[in-house]
Amino acid sequence: MQSSLPSLASIENWPVPTAAAAVVRADGTLAGSHGPTGRRFPLASVTKPLAAYAVLVAYEEGAIDLDEPAGPEGATVRHLLAHTSGLAFDENRVMAAPGTRRIYSNTGFEALGDHVAKAADIPFAEYLRLAVLEPLGMTATSLEGSPAKDAVSTVDDLVRFAAEVQAPRLLDPRTVLDAMSVTHPGLTGILPGYGHQRPNDWGLGFEIRDGKSPHWTGAGSSPRTFGHFGQSGTFLWIDPDARAACVALTDRPFGAWAVEAWPPFTDAVLADLRTA
Repeated sequence: MQSSLPSLASIENWPVPTAAAAVVRADGTLAGSHGPTGRRFPLASVTKPLAAYAVLVAYEEGAIDLDEPAGPEGATVRHLLAHTSGLAFDENRVMAAPGTRRIYSNTGFEALGDHVAKAADIPFAEYLRLAVLEPLGMTATSLEGSPAKDAVSTVDDLVRFAAEVQAPRLLDPRTVLDAMSVTHPGLTGILPGYGHQRPNDWGLGFEIRDGKSPHWTGAGSSPRTFGHFGQSGTFLWIDPDARAACVALTDRPFGAWAVEAWPPFTDAVLADLRTA
């Protein structure tokens, strides 16, 4: 499908074998798309917002509580979602007391998956399917391993998810507001690929742009922009001020090409939205 937003066609200039992208407005209408939006791509860490949404469904269903113990001693579900549990990036090792540092942690999301699976008495991948994917019609999406990084999906499916986050049906809007608001403000930490950030703000499973520099979104992105990018060359951002979300999936790992290409792409998308 050719996009009604000219900026989306610029993904053809990215140095990647294959790319697809789309923009969905807060009212759920598709502003435009480009590339093979039905192709399945590994999401890498764009898996985390999907997993977090399932955790929040479990919270609203009463299976878990956000402030109950989970992960290392002294940590809670909320700490794990916000990368403040103290767990290391990719090993089951405690590096800080809960709530004192923002340590981006795949291990923390794996602990979340285990916690929900135990509470619900079903594997986390199945809980994600039943709680989020199936209700949203995300039939091309599956979790094939770690809830931190092993989902596979399409642009078309992630558009459905981005529409849900902007106008929630599966969750109370107040829960989503909490997820897109800073949890444990003021903590510093490393944003993978972009270095040390002061502060390194996160919500519940979503990274929050605020005033971070450098950043993978655009110079014109609002500070309230939230989302995630993945090391497989993928991203999803939602800009509440622009009342829109953008998904881009590629088959080239994140690297210098993405650092260079993504921010001007985002600024061009936002400019198109203002004039559409």
